[in-house]
Amino acid sequence: MTDSITEFLRTFFLLFTTLIALFIIVSFFVSLLQQIVSEEKIRKVLNHPNKIAGYMLGTLFGAATPFCSCSTIPILAGLLNSKASFGPSMSFLIASPLMNPVMMFTLWALLGWEVALVYFVVLGIFSIFAGAIFSRLDLAKTYKEVGMKVRKEQVPMEEDSKVKQAMEDAWGFLFPMLPYLFIGVFIGAFIYGFVPEAFITGYAGGDGLLSVSIASVVGIPMYIRAETMLPIADALVSKGMSLGTVIALIIGGAGASIPEVVLLSKLFRKRFLVAFISVILFAAVSTGIIFNILL
Repeated sequence: MTDSITEFLRTFFLLFTTLIALFIIVSFFVSLLQQIVSEEKIRKVLNHPNKIAGYMLGTLFGAATPFCSCSTIPILAGLLNSKASFGPSMSFLIASPLMNPVMMFTLWALLGWEVALVYFVVLGIFSIFAGAIFSRLDLAKTYKEVGMKVRKEQVPMEEDSKVKQAMEDAWGFLFPMLPYLFIGVFIGAFIYGFVPEAFITGYAGGDGLLSVSIASVVGIPMYIRAETMLPIADALVSKGMSLGTVIALIIGGAGASIPEVVLLSKLFRKRFLVAFISVILFAAVSTGIIFNILL
């Protein structure tokens, strides 16, 4: 029992301090990037005359911007209202919550660079194709053109002011996330210290299509933020749960959470929502299977 408590405390302290430092550093550079790249610049890039380049750039911009699905919706509304290309905007919508810098660097820190690289490549390709599919299905007609509050244009600042603003943003982003980080690290450390490997492998160790599919569906109503889920995922993998099953759970929760779907319902008609949820579930299942095959 004493060894379990020691392992719990050691793991909790190491994970918590590492993730806080990582969150601040990544948030700082993301803020600098957002001060340089305005929504108007994003709109111009998404309207690239080469459609394939537009989808790729939409995915890359999504991977470099907001931290969760809900914060992406107002930006998406601003892009669509300003007549940005629909398909690349959909690539942006899908990539933003699933490939944001915090998620990618946390995956790297907890599960290794191989996991982060495969995740980034697979989800990047998926976001590009998803944007093209949404465009081909002519889902742009389902947009209601509802105005939403979007970020105002940044007033040009001196370099020192930009750095100061980035530091303020980094701390501002951290404090709302602290409860989620604390809960995730606490549960992850508890699994490390007290949950036997036999329990995990016996009840949730499957790596087949059924296990991955269930994890994908369960992730949506759970809405476990990436900041909470990733430390738990690290612990579950270390105890024997298949990596693909955990990845499917993360994609389901981060990519099509209930709050995001509710916000999207204010912008789009039901046909879009059905297509969006179906695409995210397909991404979660297929990515989970790919992980179980490759890693």
